[in-house]
Amino acid sequence: MNPRTKNWLTAYVVSAVIFAVLDVAWILLVANPLYQNQIGGLLAPKANLAGAVLFYVIFVAGMVHYGVRPNTPDASVRQRVTGAALFGFFTYATWALTGFAVLKDFPALVAVTDILWGAAACSIVTWATAALLRRRLARPAAA
Repeated sequence: MNPRTKNWLTAYVVSAVIFAVLDVAWILLVANPLYQNQIGGLLAPKANLAGAVLFYVIFVAGMVHYGVRPNTPDASVRQRVTGAALFGFFTYATWALTGFAVLKDFPALVAVTDILWGAAACSIVTWATAALLRRRLARPAAA
């Protein structure tokens, strides 16, 4: 495996683990109670596992690409976190504002909370991944 691919996959795995822990805490402590209270009638009785897994696989790839950027050694932590915050903002805004626009009684509180969470979660995960992999991210990967 070439070093660039290894760097990317390492960053992906680290980001995925951090995001999974962070997002489970978020879902259990904030999102579930908020969703039950605000949009309980829209929720399925049980989450679609395939849809959830696909979301996490794709979303973490985007976070690594636009935030962590494991093969861009000259990127500062600030640039990485800013890229991640923007990725989280735009992706979560797409979901939340679409729901707000087309679903009956979709509350602005849920939309705003989700958008803020997307930006914050991506920022935190990218910062933590960059901190854990700082030596690996600071050197160029051999081609």
